[in-house]
Amino acid sequence: MLIRQNNGNAIHDLHLTVLHATAQCNPRSNDIKFSPNMIFTALFHASSRAASNRSRTLHQCDFGTHSRHASSLCMSDLDTLPPVQREAAHAALREVIGTATIDAVTSVSGGATSAQLFRIDAGGWNYLLRIEGVPSPLRNPYQYVSLRIAAEAGIAPRLYYANETSRVAVMDFVQRQPLGRYPGGLPVLAKALGELLARLQATPTFPSFVRYPDIVARLWAHVGRTGLFAPGVLDLCNEHLERIRVAYVWDDTNSVSSHNDPLPANILFDGVRLWMIDWESAYRTDPLVDLAVVGDSLARTPELQDILHRAWRGHPLNDALRARLAHVRALTRLYYAGVLLSASATAPRTAPDTSLAAPTLAELAEASRAGRIKAGTPAAKHVLGKMFLTSFLTDVATPGFDLSV
Repeated sequence: MLIRQNNGNAIHDLHLTVLHATAQCNPRSNDIKFSPNMIFTALFHASSRAASNRSRTLHQCDFGTHSRHASSLCMSDLDTLPPVQREAAHAALREVIGTATIDAVTSVSGGATSAQLFRIDAGGWNYLLRIEGVPSPLRNPYQYVSLRIAAEAGIAPRLYYANETSRVAVMDFVQRQPLGRYPGGLPVLAKALGELLARLQATPTFPSFVRYPDIVARLWAHVGRTGLFAPGVLDLCNEHLERIRVAYVWDDTNSVSSHNDPLPANILFDGVRLWMIDWESAYRTDPLVDLAVVGDSLARTPELQDILHRAWRGHPLNDALRARLAHVRALTRLYYAGVLLSASATAPRTAPDTSLAAPTLAELAEASRAGRIKAGTPAAKHVLGKMFLTSFLTDVATPGFDLSV
């Protein structure tokens, strides 16, 4: 289990490690801000780069009039990349923009990803250059297949170029607007999200990779092996997970195209419509996974969830589907608890935790205001992980998300 603590990619690497291990054993914002009582986005996505964007401007740089060697191009943020990535980036841009003049290259942040992102202004158009670097066996091998399908369906931004070997892609750059500015407010946003999920699930089916309960179970088993909690403390969680796995029956035939991480940071509002970005975890799975995550993050009241479900299904959920959704929602909560607690387990500690007690949302807000919980720290991830465990066990609300993302 590889968790890199020193460069902010721990959460992303952990997720991919779990996917890889499960597959082997069971084939089959620009600016992110947070309010005191809704700090989960900033704490959870510590892997995102700082919100302030760096930029250098290129004047009269033309990829079409230079040789194929990167060293002949004008200096930009791209020239800070390792040589292999730099040449792959230049090759992608030459194919997409041809002889158009490059007006600006800007390093940007956005979404919940560890990829390097650059805005490319050329020929009167704005592109996003996405560079993921050297392939890893821990990566979802189907992300580019899923990305292409989503882009062709108009769910992901238009895709101009994708090279699975170099792991470089070029797509439209879409300027993010806060979700809180969505016209009509939360009810209309919930409806739009339900419709977006329905469109995604109606696309040609993504490839299968890992069964969602297996991801959760393997991640949770890892948490138990870290020594983060004293013996016996996690027994209640283990027993509850086992009950859910017995009651929840996996259904391959009804699995659909899924994003699998539709947190607010991966839902992009351009001022007119919604897009989904960052498809690293996208593959075929239970249709309720995305619905559960969106419901917990952006439709957090019974009224909003009813709107979300009606827009997704075309009518209210029946009792059987509601019961199945409750199981899937519990699994998604345990998954995010596992991600957070695995990240917190990488920090030094004097003794194992002997309690699952977690603060309420109000207590979390007060601790944030008082500075007792600081964004991005292992201690903050530990607290949030325990709050997700409480939600898993009792069905109380999870930590919320700020709609400024």
